Amino acid sequence: MTEKTIAKSAVLMAVIVLATVIGYETALRVKGMPISYDDNPALWANSRKDALEDQQHSVVFVGSSRIKYDLDIPTWEAQTGMRAVQLAHVGSNPIPMLEDLANDEHFKGNVVVDVTEPLFFSDLPFMFEKPAAGITYFHERTLAQQASFEINRLVESQLVFLDKDNFSMNARIDRLFIPNRPGVFGPPIFPEEFAMTQFDRQTCMTDRFAHDTSQVNVVRGIWAGMLKAKMGPPLTDAQIDAIVRNVKKSTDRIKARGGKVVFVRTPSSGPFLQGETMGFPRARYWDKLLRMTGCQGVHFQDHASMSNLPCPEFSHLDQSDAKKYTIGLASVLQQMQWIPGQKRLLTNL
Repeated sequence: MTEKTIAKSAVLMAVIVLATVIGYETALRVKGMPISYDDNPALWANSRKDALEDQQHSVVFVGSSRIKYDLDIPTWEAQTGMRAVQLAHVGSNPIPMLEDLANDEHFKGNVVVDVTEPLFFSDLPFMFEKPAAGITYFHERTLAQQASFEINRLVESQLVFLDKDNFSMNARIDRLFIPNRPGVFGPPIFPEEFAMTQFDRQTCMTDRFAHDTSQVNVVRGIWAGMLKAKMGPPLTDAQIDAIVRNVKKSTDRIKARGGKVVFVRTPSSGPFLQGETMGFPRARYWDKLLRMTGCQGVHFQDHASMSNLPCPEFSHLDQSDAKKYTIGLASVLQQMQWIPGQKRLLTNL
């Protein structure tokens, strides 16, 4: 093959690749898909770094997916004048994140811990994988990885198709429907517009998803399947006490350095409305957690500003109600004097 032929082949390949990329990106934008970042260990580590900056005027949020959806960071910062650092992980137990902050002698800030009972009071290994990956990456990341992250950030902020969780080739293949066989079950396939991640790690469902009954019902069906799945026998009192004592070690260490910790129970609807319905009676779990740790708590059912916010798919708020919940939560924490008084008076949007 001559050099001229190779050059022509290279040019042709470049044109094909460029046309494919432009076509794919254009199709996604015409469809109305927003920019969404990969919520990977590198992005978590970037937020974890922020947890050590200006701690007096910041609040760190740890938990699972509910606080990622239900906290609206711009609304929080406008309401309180305090920066929000989002460290929660979807589908994960937040206790390792709390422990990581407690073990960091440089951290003496404010922590809001979101409690989703089936995740918080669990020792299933897969619920610890994402927190462990993020924590390890943060403590071991190299200068080269940090530089790579900044480059990726610039590129991801401009191109929709770089959302690896939704639009990569592997993601598209994973979304192909393959019927379950006896004893063999594939992972749940969530609609693309159910989970969009912003650079600050806030997650949201698009407005189009929230108003699309068919898409909402897909997620409700996934939750229904998970409710039917056997997650192990109910915890004994001794097991609950052991979990809470472990949590208390972390909260005590943070408070001993001058920090503050508050637990929150974020909104849920339908079959997720009552802890009792899911086998997590409030007195046995939530009340015990507050009593044994000596920390304050904000349960959504105790406050009119939060108790009537509906979750479209029963477990997470849409963007509009996330703003209302954030205003309500901030107001309650201000009334408790857990954070300073209102910087700016906002009303439910």
